[in-house]
Amino acid sequence: MIPRVLLAAEEAAGAETLKRLLESPAEPVAVLTSLPETGPGSRIVQVARDAGVELLPAARVRDPDFGEAIRSLDVDVLLNVHSLHLIAEAVLRAPRLGCFNLHPGPLPEYAGLNTPAWAIYHDAPEYGVTLHWMEPKVDAGDVAYQERFPIEPGATALSLGIECTRRGLGLVDRLLEALARDSVPRTAQDLDRRRYFARGSAPEDGVVRWARPAVEVERLSRAFDYGPFRSPWGRLTSRLGGRAVELGRLTPGSVGTPAPPGSLEVASDGSLEAATLDGWVRIRSVWVDGRRTDPDALLALGRRFAEQD
Repeated sequence: MIPRVLLAAEEAAGAETLKRLLESPAEPVAVLTSLPETGPGSRIVQVARDAGVELLPAARVRDPDFGEAIRSLDVDVLLNVHSLHLIAEAVLRAPRLGCFNLHPGPLPEYAGLNTPAWAIYHDAPEYGVTLHWMEPKVDAGDVAYQERFPIEPGATALSLGIECTRRGLGLVDRLLEALARDSVPRTAQDLDRRRYFARGSAPEDGVVRWARPAVEVERLSRAFDYGPFRSPWGRLTSRLGGRAVELGRLTPGSVGTPAPPGSLEVASDGSLEAATLDGWVRIRSVWVDGRRTDPDALLALGRRFAEQD
């Protein structure tokens, strides 16, 4: 059979998925996306327009009445790739074969949002990507395909997310092949092992606790690191001289005698470093009142970050 696929997608992963759809036996019916038609991130729009595939607003999946439109289009499958709109139950039930979601994490352990960052924070030894059947409960449907892999030393939230995208596209290829045979596997998740990470929650509330070991402080920083893109959690924060300070990436600092946690020093190469429980971390960038600040201006506020509960 030639499956008719409705694609809900964003970002580079969505554009790559659409290109694979166009090269497969499947027929893309339309693309639901919220990306602008021009500017950064508009690649999926360009690919759709070049191929003559209809574009629809991504938010339509939230409307139960859209289910009737899906049936009228004779859609076999709805495939969701990095689109974060909650899909109405009536929409989930509309495609003939079902709905699938490419989730950037291993299920059931890492359901929800920003899970690559949480895995970095947890110092997980391995991670994964899952393509699963969709049901009304988020990220709880049966697994169609999953791949697990070790997390590279020094990985950031961004680099781990990119690795999930790379491997996830391979799972999309497997799905498209199976759809042509009308034989997509499904394995129920062990929901007793489920962990769900909600929107808005962030490790340590985004506050640096300087009395922690340096390796933990640096790992928290990598969990917040989506550079050059802004983290969905914003920047790490601390307080100095009664002022709120935002911190960019923290990397391993110089080796030396530990000072009281939160102490600030200028290293021999002119970079700014802060003391942790057992060593130093280098502060790559810092903002005060929303403005990037140089080391001298920061040190004028004080020489030691406040330790926060």
